[in-house]
Amino acid sequence: MTALLQRTESASTPAPVRLDADATLDRAVRTGAGLLLWAGLLLVTYWWAADGGFTDLVAWDTGLMSAGRLTGLWSADLLLVQVLLMSRLPPLEHAFGRDRLARVHRVVGFLSFDLMCVHVVTIVLGYAGASWLQVPATTWDLVTTYGGVLLSVAGTACLVMVVVTSVKKARRRLRYESWHLLHLYAYLGVGLALPHQLWTGQEFLQSTGRTLYWWGLWIAAAGTVLVWRLLLPLARSLRHGLRVTSVVRESSDVVSVFLTGRRLDRLPLRAGQFLNVRFLDGPGWTRSNPFSLSAAPDGRSLRITAKALGEGSARLARLRPGTRVTFEGPYGRLSSRARTRPRVLLVGAGVGITPVRALAEGLAYAPGDAVLLQRCTAEPLFAAELDVLARERGLQTVVLPGPRPHPGSVFGPAAGPDELAALRWWVPDVAERDVFLCGPSAWTSGVERLLAAAGVPADRVHTESFGW
Repeated sequence: MTALLQRTESASTPAPVRLDADATLDRAVRTGAGLLLWAGLLLVTYWWAADGGFTDLVAWDTGLMSAGRLTGLWSADLLLVQVLLMSRLPPLEHAFGRDRLARVHRVVGFLSFDLMCVHVVTIVLGYAGASWLQVPATTWDLVTTYGGVLLSVAGTACLVMVVVTSVKKARRRLRYESWHLLHLYAYLGVGLALPHQLWTGQEFLQSTGRTLYWWGLWIAAAGTVLVWRLLLPLARSLRHGLRVTSVVRESSDVVSVFLTGRRLDRLPLRAGQFLNVRFLDGPGWTRSNPFSLSAAPDGRSLRITAKALGEGSARLARLRPGTRVTFEGPYGRLSSRARTRPRVLLVGAGVGITPVRALAEGLAYAPGDAVLLQRCTAEPLFAAELDVLARERGLQTVVLPGPRPHPGSVFGPAAGPDELAALRWWVPDVAERDVFLCGPSAWTSGVERLLAAAGVPADRVHTESFGW
């Protein structure tokens, strides 16, 4: 440990490293996306107010219908924003990263669903003259008489199923593959809502501006999904023709798969990113799973590494050379794109070392400017490869083995009772570095809290976790 400290301190005047200018662009995209989100909500609220939204609040029945229209507008707007967030749109993927997009998507999704429920209750109760006794008859009349309402009921049922299976307790009982399949019904739910909004939603069609706004939002949501989730992945898969070349067992439950294909140097892939991969080898080929690169791309071959956690990753050990592969991506912000400082700290736990190991190879840094902390309960992965990077690149590696001494520990027994002091001992200038972090969700959250206590700004901590 003393030698590590001395080497880190001796690099106090590192050679200049050229940083990626895209980090500034990504900050602008994040700011712009937030402003557009609020601008859309304010715009539909203005249109609601211009149509007498406030004056209708004077009586119970008209007030309930007015509140129902407003919550319906908000819900529809956020529902389409939710689709855009997970449409794999490159500016959003680059600016936010998959983990952050998933968190925002989750918040927006639950908020949109809650607003939709309020919309249904207030609209029905308003049409029922604010009388609960009239609700059953009014509901039947709305479903059988008003255009598109029956389809919207079916769409609501799809969204209810998606929301229920997205609750954490429900997700823990589902396989990732089953959850992912059920989650696709959200697109059906959104599509079934469109006729109801066009046929009975006066706020959508009363002016050219409103019609352009809502149709533009719908076309943008549908178009981005069609292009970035279907057409582009299909075109890239056909163009590059990925195939399995070999499968190597890294440990008892971790395997690496080597892939090759055509013109891989033209694939916009960076070290630290991941691909959603389908192996066309029989049953289960329709389901894709995210796999991080465990080696920096060299334009000739790719390597992914995974632990046998779910059904998809467990299949890797049985793959045969020559198996065809389709893929989506690359995705993820855990790459040089997020970098803002010459010095970096790389932190990985278990199989989370895979993108961290790729970054240790792919990032540019002077000797002593990159420190890697590897948390493991048994033998560390890629030990020989990291030793080569230490000799050739000056990578500083600290292996943290052993079981956790208590549930709140993130670094294990090597850190001792004071993990913050240990972190500052291993990396004295940790507050001046970019941190790239990968591992299980609960563990990465603990490391993020430790980094915050060490003075690392949140915008310099770049995380990819295994939660879903």
